[in-house]
Amino acid sequence: MNELNKQRSFIFWQKWLFYSSLLFGLFGIVFAIYGANPLFTPYNKALASIFWQVSEIPPEVEPFRAFIWGPLGGTIACCYILLAYIAWIPFRKKEIWARNAILVAFGTWILLDSAICIYYGAYFQIYIINAFSFLQKALPIIFTWKDFKQQTI
Repeated sequence: MNELNKQRSFIFWQKWLFYSSLLFGLFGIVFAIYGANPLFTPYNKALASIFWQVSEIPPEVEPFRAFIWGPLGGTIACCYILLAYIAWIPFRKKEIWARNAILVAFGTWILLDSAICIYYGAYFQIYIINAFSFLQKALPIIFTWKDFKQQTI
């Protein structure tokens, strides 16, 4: 691959990481503010089925659901806005720490989240949320890996 095509490929993946992170950050904001919206109905139904063996989250639990989606959505937004910032500046500059920070931080999240989902039988979370999020970050890391040169101190 010639140098121009390599640079175009890198920029494509860098922008992928940046813009998809902004989209995930927006998702976190919506989740925090309005987690009972129609887009999240399948997710809420799956939770109701696993934890209460019913098709809808029970009314007595709804205030807790509404509350907990706030901090969860805020955390999602925080992580992805931070990832967008890392993707926009240091990742674009091919700073190894930026690539490694993404890898370690989101690798930790995937392992912890998936282990807890397995424990509680919330497999849909792994298949839908974790796998999709993993691909969103893994593809740019995989396809740009060789673009990051070892830095000397």
